[in-house]
Amino acid sequence: MGLDTFASRSPGDIELNPEDIQAFTEADIYLCGGIISGEGGSFRGKVYSLLILEITGESLHQEWIPPETVQAMYTALADCNPQQVIDESDTWDRTTGEILELCKFFGVCADRGLGLINWW
Repeated sequence: MGLDTFASRSPGDIELNPEDIQAFTEADIYLCGGIISGEGGSFRGKVYSLLILEITGESLHQEWIPPETVQAMYTALADCNPQQVIDESDTWDRTTGEILELCKFFGVCADRGLGLINWW
């Protein structure tokens, strides 16, 4: 089973306004996508779920993650030392660049007051 993660203004359905989409475009974020995720404020959560859990303490395996939690997740990503995270973990094959890209994604969400919808 997959896990796709979408930024959204509401928990009921994916809701982004044109300014939100523009902010993601301007951030030039490169994260792995799935069949229905990977552009316009989304990524394949399954690929990054363990890494995000390790850094933020939050699981993507929640239907809705509210904006205030996303803000805290962004802070944890922004405050971490990507190389140290990679060096100290042997549970995944991720790169420091992926952590920086996740930080950009969560930064856009935090700046725009967006939560996350996760579908699996």
